[in-house]
Amino acid sequence: MNILLCGEFDAAELAAWQQCLRAALPEARWLDRGAALAQADAVEVAVVANPPPGSLRGLPRLRLIQSLWAGVERLLRDPTLPAGVPIARMVDPAMTAAMAETALWATLALQRDFFDYALDQRERRWQQRPQRRADSLRVLVLGLGEMGLAAARRLVQLGFQVSGWSLHPRAAAALPAGIGHRHGAAALPGLLAQSDIVINLLPLTPATEGLLDATFFAALPRGAGVVNLARGAHVVDADLLAALDRGQVGRAVLDVFHQEPLPPEHPYWQHPRVTLLPHVAAQTDPHSAAQVVAANVRALAAGAPLAHLVPVGRGY
Repeated sequence: MNILLCGEFDAAELAAWQQCLRAALPEARWLDRGAALAQADAVEVAVVANPPPGSLRGLPRLRLIQSLWAGVERLLRDPTLPAGVPIARMVDPAMTAAMAETALWATLALQRDFFDYALDQRERRWQQRPQRRADSLRVLVLGLGEMGLAAARRLVQLGFQVSGWSLHPRAAAALPAGIGHRHGAAALPGLLAQSDIVINLLPLTPATEGLLDATFFAALPRGAGVVNLARGAHVVDADLLAALDRGQVGRAVLDVFHQEPLPPEHPYWQHPRVTLLPHVAAQTDPHSAAQVVAANVRALAAGAPLAHLVPVGRGY
């Protein structure tokens, strides 16, 4: 099978992906964009990582677009995407585990005031704070896809009171024991009012862009923690900064931003109640992700069902 590999890679990333993908699918013939243009009629699968718009135009035999990233919103905004070709997002087990670990780290650090102790150390201030129990804290996970469910399971295991919210209903059988679940916009304000920590793992869609705004923050108990591990565009930055300055939000842990790298003049860098990560909460692992790609390509060849397809019209 002829497979096009294209996207935003630096030289080292491209070499790593090529090595892992070729090892996982030695029977495939891998093409770069230049080779694919010369043999457009031969390309059956495109394995992509935020490819430039137009990269998949003119491939008449294309049967599958397999993303290497979990988020596909940039891919779906390309008006030249060939109509009717299935798109599969990446659900990488190693990435899912890493995201759950980051959510757990942020929650534990908020519970035990470790971020405040780090600030105390920089200022040479010795100050002990009351130690809160995990079962006294209410954690709300926004988004109950693979990553949200994995994070919720880990938090329940440590004794936190965990609730989940999603845009759409979830089958009860898919939810871990001990996790309450509500869905739809009308249910969100009530959940926020009962949450000490909110972890955002929602997909970015027109319905969720800017969701974390002044109204969202005002619905939280005063001093709540906000953890955004999904997309920067979920947050209205000015509203979050205002909520932090007046103490409505006690601390924000942010891994993603509207512009990346975050500009050096951005207020988040110096804000004492903001903890930053440079979009590293969970990185796709080429070794495990290559196996996911291989499984879907082989399923396509065998006429078997494809995994992790993006529903038409939903956008994630």
